[in-house]
Amino acid sequence: MTTHGRRVTFEGLSGWFALGANIVTIVGLVVVIVELEQNQKVQRAQARHELSAAIVNVLMESANNQQLSDVIYRASRGAQLTSAEQLQFEMRSNAILRYWEDVHYQYRMGLYDEEEFDRQRDAWRVTLRDSQGMRDYWCRVRTLYSPSFANELNRLLPSDSCAGKRTRS
Repeated sequence: MTTHGRRVTFEGLSGWFALGANIVTIVGLVVVIVELEQNQKVQRAQARHELSAAIVNVLMESANNQQLSDVIYRASRGAQLTSAEQLQFEMRSNAILRYWEDVHYQYRMGLYDEEEFDRQRDAWRVTLRDSQGMRDYWCRVRTLYSPSFANELNRLLPSDSCAGKRTRS
């Protein structure tokens, strides 16, 4: 076979086809990598949204329930609560702590960036600093949470917060 005075061989065509196939493969890999990065961004955004929606629901429940707001206020000041109020406060506190634990887990899995997680940790520190009831509850139940989360939260506590407090097992 000749073309413009040159002879085209089967080996020459095979080489061009192989080069073309390699280029198509590389382009395909680049497209897959771009899609994976986009999926990771979507996954991060979805996880962030779900976590935000969960805590908004917990906070709105407190804001819309005068009796619960009163219990939270009194517990944060270390006031005496009835047995029913104590249970209500502990259930709400457990919901918040489980939310925090999930945020911590998402951060460890790379779905929260450092800046977002630092803001979360700052909010935890303020809550623990300002709520005697939350500190007392945490000191009693901290062994029921993942060790890495418990260590993180314990570092945020005011010094000696859990000294002499009984923990649940």
